[in-house]
Amino acid sequence: MSAPMVIAVIGATGALGGGIAARLAKAGYEVVLGSRDAARAEAAAEALRAETGGAVSGASNLAAAERAEIVFVSVPFASQAATLAEIAPAAQGKIVVDATVPLVPPKVARVQLPPEGSAAAIAEAALGAGVRLVTGFHNVSAAKLRGEGAVGCDVLVFGDDVAARDVVIDLVGAMGLRGVHGGPLANSAAAEAMTSVLIAINRRYKVADGAGLRITGLGDAD
Repeated sequence: MSAPMVIAVIGATGALGGGIAARLAKAGYEVVLGSRDAARAEAAAEALRAETGGAVSGASNLAAAERAEIVFVSVPFASQAATLAEIAPAAQGKIVVDATVPLVPPKVARVQLPPEGSAAAIAEAALGAGVRLVTGFHNVSAAKLRGEGAVGCDVLVFGDDVAARDVVIDLVGAMGLRGVHGGPLANSAAAEAMTSVLIAINRRYKVADGAGLRITGLGDAD
């Protein structure tokens, strides 16, 4: 039997990153949590091991990216460019899944896309052409990810490398969600903007575990 795939989650000490890491660990992947503070990452890993029973460890951002075959990034927008520049040398040739959303406090319920057009465009510039960049998980709440069982909303996955998108779609399925191809990287801007719309919906309708998206008409197709 082959060893489980090693997946890094950069920003896993945050809510969304922690939810992604928990789902991956429960699905049987070896997970390395990355943080600017390696000790904080290891403390989070200890808690996640107790929660999931999975193979979870902690490391600095760069060390986590070096060890992994696939790298998830879930950091605040203000930290995105610096974090990606830090891990870029270790990410060359690998799939990087960036979940960054351009939220600008305090008005996070208002769409505020950056001058570059999207967080995806910033990621593409920071990582370079040698990284197989995919974006996703913009519209799934941390609360839903930390719940048990299947999650009743879809994960839109974007990227110019269709084969890399396919890999991420399979990972999403293993995590108990349905992944949907959203098209090229440029389309990521639509999902990034939708996050602010969902925040506004959550506030207006008091959605405790976060509103999500479900694409109709697909049946069981991926």
